[in-house]
Amino acid sequence: MQALNTLGEFFERSGAEVALYHMGRRVAPCPPETLAGFERGEQPWPEPWQGQARIAALFRIGDMAEPAVWFLALPLDELGLLSPASRDGFLNRLVETLGRNVATLGQDETAQVEHFMQDNPLAFTPSLSFQAMLNARATADQSLPASQHFEPVEAYLSGQQSIDWQALGLQGVADFAVRSDAAAQDALARLIDEERFDAEVIRALCLCFEHCAPSDALVTALIDRGERAARTGDVETLCACVRGVGASLQDAVGAWYQSLLEDTAACGPDLLAAIAGRGWTLLEDATRLPLFLMRLAERPEANFADVVRDIALIPRLRLLVLMTLRDAPEGGSVHARLANIAPRH
Repeated sequence: MQALNTLGEFFERSGAEVALYHMGRRVAPCPPETLAGFERGEQPWPEPWQGQARIAALFRIGDMAEPAVWFLALPLDELGLLSPASRDGFLNRLVETLGRNVATLGQDETAQVEHFMQDNPLAFTPSLSFQAMLNARATADQSLPASQHFEPVEAYLSGQQSIDWQALGLQGVADFAVRSDAAAQDALARLIDEERFDAEVIRALCLCFEHCAPSDALVTALIDRGERAARTGDVETLCACVRGVGASLQDAVGAWYQSLLEDTAACGPDLLAAIAGRGWTLLEDATRLPLFLMRLAERPEANFADVVRDIALIPRLRLLVLMTLRDAPEGGSVHARLANIAPRH
């Protein structure tokens, strides 16, 4: 097998049927052209996480009975572009391991292809919620049935059946988040408004809906639930709700984030991390971003430098972050934090 220059070349030359998914800030389909442009050095990674481009590659070669799954964390440079050395090492090892038989891999080699990722420096293990969401996304995208957990979760969340919540699996919640329509989500919102679910259920819902765009009614219900959690000091549920609505494009979410950032009592490190991690698109705002950075700088226990570097790698935020830092008023908390950040070498 000839040398490989990109991951895209491997999938193309092997004749693989491949589906790519973002696995960094949230689980979402990743168009092949996004990976291609990134590997050519033409564009930064759109959704970086902790200095990496995290992707899942689900692919089938030849007559593999089941698709193989690779979870890859590709290192990024300071501009969010690919640092190619690790990727090139991965490809060289791939050629050495699979050799000339890559195009004829069959059913018996599925394990071999997946075994290749063991002890691989680019491999990572996603959290359970990310694994559940990937399975839910992939099966829905391929028009395959949902998991066996979907129907009992759907019955429970629609109020049709009273089931012990502990007996329901997170995979079923993920399937519901991906497959439910607006009507089903609106019905769920009404039950949330009636306080039919305890905090544990709300947090599980938000773990999955943070990867989707909930219906308008569900967004409103989760915001209201988050506000009730804030009033009772339930920071965990408040942060879950903040993450759970982060993928929504509703103006109400931006307004809620704004009100939380304006409340000094609410702006602990966990809340700021929830906004940066799942609601980063809402920071693309000339008022909200400076306020977020100020609150972050005011919390001595928050790692200001790491959070700023993380969000500055997001292409749509990079320029706004740099301009906001540049214009930080002297004597303010952001300016003081910047003075204490040692340059990276």
